[in-house]
Amino acid sequence: MALDLGIKSATPRSLAERGVEVHVMPYNSTVEDILAAKPDGVFISNGPGDPSTMDFVVEIVRQLLESRMPIFGICFGHQILGRALGFSTYKLQFGHRGINQPVMDRTTKKVEITAHNHGFALTAPLEGVFTTVYGHGEVTHVSLNDNVIEGLQLLDAPAFSVQYHPEAGAGPHDAAYLFDRFIELMEKNPVNH
Repeated sequence: MALDLGIKSATPRSLAERGVEVHVMPYNSTVEDILAAKPDGVFISNGPGDPSTMDFVVEIVRQLLESRMPIFGICFGHQILGRALGFSTYKLQFGHRGINQPVMDRTTKKVEITAHNHGFALTAPLEGVFTTVYGHGEVTHVSLNDNVIEGLQLLDAPAFSVQYHPEAGAGPHDAAYLFDRFIELMEKNPVNH
């Protein structure tokens, strides 16, 4: 299931290439609409705008987190997940734009060359483990240009996100593995329908 906040066609295609049946639902779907489709997980898409204006979608994500639904968010979806966890967002002085943005994956210590197109960023503790009402989590990815948070994951619930676009394949070692990580997350956290 993909919640469409301005989704690009490459994202559902990236999931479908991995054998995932993707149903794209509009941003104004209710949590009941989403759960009625009996998804194995919910992808929160990229899209334009200020995440602080999307309280309706933030509330949907909170309800999905409470139901222990596996969640993967990118770009705007990353910001929405962060707000659902209780973090704030802010407008960057200089937005991140382009296909040559270095990001450190703190879990592997590898640098990824990523594609960005965002003017807002998430505020969360950069170091150590943070605590939310949904359990503990951590920042997983950081921009090497300006230390902006580029990814996070919950440690006690099946949810993670990245600020950049893994479907864009910006570097020789693109971030398409994140779609595989989402599939693994769904397999390890089956939803009772």
